[in-house]
Amino acid sequence: MSGIVWTIVVGFVVGLVAKFLHPGKENMGFIATILLGVVGSFLAGVVGQAMGWYQAGQGAGFIASVVVAIILLVIYGRFRDKGIQ
Repeated sequence: MSGIVWTIVVGFVVGLVAKFLHPGKENMGFIATILLGVVGSFLAGVVGQAMGWYQAGQGAGFIASVVVAIILLVIYGRFRDKGIQ
């Protein structure tokens, strides 16, 4: 149970840092921010393992997680802007 709570807390912190560093305004709520951080961390781990930076079962670093979360925000912004036109 504590692993799930820890994942939510880390995901929220990663999501907040990514939203703070990414220019622009994202209208994302609490749950979306947590999902952004968790998915960013997961994808950073997968990419890191594929590139040989991390071993299997080893989590991604905080900076890598934030960088991938910012990339996800950029992609989200591109799709959101196309939907408005």
